[in-house]
Amino acid sequence: MIPCAPVLLLLVLPAVECDRLQISGDYFTKDGSRVFLSGVNLAWVGYATDFGNNQFAARKSSYERFFKELHESGGSSIRIWIHVQGETSPLFDGNGYVTGLDSSGTFLSDMNELLGLGQKYNILVFFCLWNGAVKFDKEYRMDGLIRDTGKLTSYLQHALIPWVKSVKDNPAVGGWDIMNEPEGLINTQRSSNNPCLNATHLIPGGAGWAGRLYNYEDVQRFINWQVDAIRQTDPGALVTLGSWKAQVNTDEYGSHNHYSDHCLTQAGGKAQGVLQFYTVHSYGKRFDNLSPFKHQKSDYKLNKPLMVGEFASKNGGGMAIESMFQYAYGHGYCGAWSWSATDNYEGDAWETQKRGVASIRNNSDASKGTVHFTL
Repeated sequence: MIPCAPVLLLLVLPAVECDRLQISGDYFTKDGSRVFLSGVNLAWVGYATDFGNNQFAARKSSYERFFKELHESGGSSIRIWIHVQGETSPLFDGNGYVTGLDSSGTFLSDMNELLGLGQKYNILVFFCLWNGAVKFDKEYRMDGLIRDTGKLTSYLQHALIPWVKSVKDNPAVGGWDIMNEPEGLINTQRSSNNPCLNATHLIPGGAGWAGRLYNYEDVQRFINWQVDAIRQTDPGALVTLGSWKAQVNTDEYGSHNHYSDHCLTQAGGKAQGVLQFYTVHSYGKRFDNLSPFKHQKSDYKLNKPLMVGEFASKNGGGMAIESMFQYAYGHGYCGAWSWSATDNYEGDAWETQKRGVASIRNNSDASKGTVHFTL
């Protein structure tokens, strides 16, 4: 096999350009073969203060340590939080409109340095843009983008599109995650005959824990417009949404997929603003009956890949971390990211997560995907 590496080849062999990560049916492919994304959520070194405004220079050595150790453990991918709720990026004016990515002009160079680490250590980077799981003082900035399409447009034009243009040809870009757990801010009192908009079925599960601020159509439009902007700028980009539980991503078991193509385009009107793969999180001393660790991927009857995007043995239904990675690999999911390299309060210690990643490093079943591959 000719290696997919940035090396200068002699006339004996033709130059090979590796394919980017792609989707075939309900799984990922790389260079024509099925792959399984094994890795972790970093998700930050300094919460909301890692990128732009000359901040990455002080964080880079820590990021490099995690990339290096993830690579040594056999991992191939990593999810990193970027804006969070707008604490330090993007750049807002006094009226809540976005005028750029940051005040010092280092954001794009920071992103490319981050991706340089991905290239160095053979790690695909997935950018998570926003966070709906916690309510903070700066949340009014994100709030303006969710409620006001003029402000959202300013973000797309002055921040997101320039960002996508800057990185779209970098081989370390894995994909984009528009928002972490928007269900934290969903108005669960919103009743509707339209199943895309009805949120009352989420009350027993505890949605709205961070404040019942938005109806589903607000969040769906927010997602739809950003996905459309990314895909219009980079048609090959893979975009997802980090859902709190599987019950918001399936029409089975009396639930509803609030992030289906139909729901997103109905709310936002942008035909290209649909997800390429789904991502669900799963925690609990006892897993709920829709947890991915109690099902095969096929049980959800989804026509796209499904990633288990957050989990931890610390709050993982009694399963060991190795068993969680092995379960995700063996039951039809397209990848698994444990939580989190730096957040030991909610997630597993870093050493524990590395054991989980390492437990499947050599897996290469053609029907489930190869874990080790080259960018």
